[in-house]
Amino acid sequence: MAGGSVKICGLFDLIMTNKKTQKNTFFNVRPELLVCLFLVIAILVVYWQVRNFQFVNYDDRQYVTKNHHVQDGLTIESIRWSFTAIHASNWHPLTWLSHMLDCQIYGMNPGRHHMTNVLLHILNALLLFLAFKRMTGDLWQSGFVAALFALHPLHVESVAWVAERKDVLSTFFLMLTLWSYTRYVEDSEFNKYLLVILFFIIGLMAKPMLVTLPFVLLLFDYWPLKRFQLGSSGDKNHTMKKPFYWGLIWEKTPLFLLSAVSSVGTYLAQKSSGAVHSLASIPFHTRVANAMVSYVSYIGKMIYPNNLAVLYPYPESKMLWKVAGAVLFLIVVSVIAFRMKRTKPYFVVGWLWYLGTLVPVIGFVQVGVQAMADRYTYVPLIGIFIIIAWGVPDWVQKWRYRRIGLAATTTAIFAILIITSRLQVRYWSNSVTLFEHALDVTVDNSIAHLNLGEALAEQGKIKAAVRHYYEALRIKPGLVAPHLNLGVALKEEGKLNEAIDHFTTALRLKPYCAEAQYELGDTLNKKGDFAGAVKHYQEAIRIKPDYTEAYNNIGVILARQKKDKEAIFHFYKALQIDSAYSDAYYNLGKIFTNQGKIEDAILNYRKTLHLDPDNTQALYNLAWILATQKNKKFRNGEDAVRLAERLCNITQYNDPLALDALAAAYAETGKFGKAVLTAKKAQKIAVDKGMKQLSLRLKNRLRLYQVERPYRQTLTTESSHQYD
Repeated sequence: MAGGSVKICGLFDLIMTNKKTQKNTFFNVRPELLVCLFLVIAILVVYWQVRNFQFVNYDDRQYVTKNHHVQDGLTIESIRWSFTAIHASNWHPLTWLSHMLDCQIYGMNPGRHHMTNVLLHILNALLLFLAFKRMTGDLWQSGFVAALFALHPLHVESVAWVAERKDVLSTFFLMLTLWSYTRYVEDSEFNKYLLVILFFIIGLMAKPMLVTLPFVLLLFDYWPLKRFQLGSSGDKNHTMKKPFYWGLIWEKTPLFLLSAVSSVGTYLAQKSSGAVHSLASIPFHTRVANAMVSYVSYIGKMIYPNNLAVLYPYPESKMLWKVAGAVLFLIVVSVIAFRMKRTKPYFVVGWLWYLGTLVPVIGFVQVGVQAMADRYTYVPLIGIFIIIAWGVPDWVQKWRYRRIGLAATTTAIFAILIITSRLQVRYWSNSVTLFEHALDVTVDNSIAHLNLGEALAEQGKIKAAVRHYYEALRIKPGLVAPHLNLGVALKEEGKLNEAIDHFTTALRLKPYCAEAQYELGDTLNKKGDFAGAVKHYQEAIRIKPDYTEAYNNIGVILARQKKDKEAIFHFYKALQIDSAYSDAYYNLGKIFTNQGKIEDAILNYRKTLHLDPDNTQALYNLAWILATQKNKKFRNGEDAVRLAERLCNITQYNDPLALDALAAAYAETGKFGKAVLTAKKAQKIAVDKGMKQLSLRLKNRLRLYQVERPYRQTLTTESSHQYD
């Protein structure tokens, strides 16, 4: 951090000097390099910890952990899907490709997915600094804007949340667009304008929030690019006056058209997925009131970043004085900004940047359940940072000790931002800490209760999870997800009738809920009502045609009914949707084993274990085949031992079936002493657990091992000898 201190002191020593002095160097190092170095180091100090973080259960499931298209990596099929699918209520193919590339390179290592976000954030901060430096020529003010952008706690959500890749990725192309536009303005070369269009298109493909960028470029035409002026420039002779001309808008026509197409397409995509709230659910006057308060609240959180949460619940009503105060504040600041447009052009540009870039997410078109969100400030707050960076030096220009005061203040600000952001980042380490914090700093947060409950359920803390589900329903009785989760918890406890009640309630609240149909079918399956189960599985597929689990479960029921052909069709259908769905491979292995198609069975069990190495059923069945098949070409004793030992390690050598497979594998490799000892242990455990049939079979096999003969399975003796 010593280099950072040198930079900060140098910053405000030079702010009041002309641009020639900014060419000075520190210890023969260009100031630009010092600024860049400080930005990189400071960001890593704040965010390096995310390399040990987990995925969270809020949107990360849609984007990565439960998205088989993404997990497949960059394949022809997944690339096609990224450009054609409306998923997570958006069309943003570049974001999908980014996540796919991470999975291709890193697999499902969450820390590395997080670090990709950090890398993009570093690039964004550097590009922001370099773009403003090129546009304004003011090195230190540009560095100050970039540092606030890099380190502010409100931006933690965009960086520390894997699902917000779209934020940092789209901003990367926004910065490239700004840089390219600056280069275009310098010499008006057409090929540089094509780069502007290209980067803008790519940015829209990452996140459509960039639709306001053409308006931002118009603001930059006024300041700092000075392509036109509103009235006189403040010069006494008025010699620098440049009136606005319509060519500035005409040259941006392609950008405005792209923004219009993206806006309409995004609205239709979000509406078709049910993410857009109707005016009946949230009236327009309520949205306007929330928007006005949110505009001011974001500024308040920028000044005092306290009680930040992943989700702020939408309020039932806004107090009139808050709305009136917010409107008055916005009007007063707007009037001041426009009155100072000639003498302090950065003020009106920064203010309009802030107001304008927030429009797509301020809530006039309400998407989601949040009143506001920290991630929405990632780009808009740059406008406020511009006002601070250029306004404060102007304001204190005549102060006697301005340089010392500004240097000390800036040092303190950066230190505070680094500390508070590091603390804020920690809440994103996992789902439990994230939503526990959200509940600590918000009131009546039903979504936080719901997601915390799900996180606790994944840890096996079912009773604690159930309490949070009921709390979510107390706050919002019309929520579907808590009923689904309660139903699942009750189903796992064997309380099937109570589970059915919750799934039925969920369907009453949301008739076209594929998950509720599936879970209801699964519960009926457990009750033995196979016809009812299939009916609800089929309804789930009708609502959600790519419901892999539903196809698989129908196949399982058909297999039980000896309808192998129809069962195989459903398993292959599941794999057609998700080629990495291990359960379908396992179920195909079982069917082919029972049909005597041992080669096909082995192939599917191996595919199962490739995708799910700890699948105990597949480990047992494959080990058993490799150790006991009568046909020599299918046997592989060494492989059988490896698989059976892995199975026994998982079951802690306390499962008689696992030990039975290991004994058979030892016998196949000629290790009959080990086979005898293992079979005896398996028989003892089987007797202790009351497994009489297995105990008798083990006794017969033990006799073979004692006379140094391996066991051979035939289709007529134990063709259905499988782990489940």
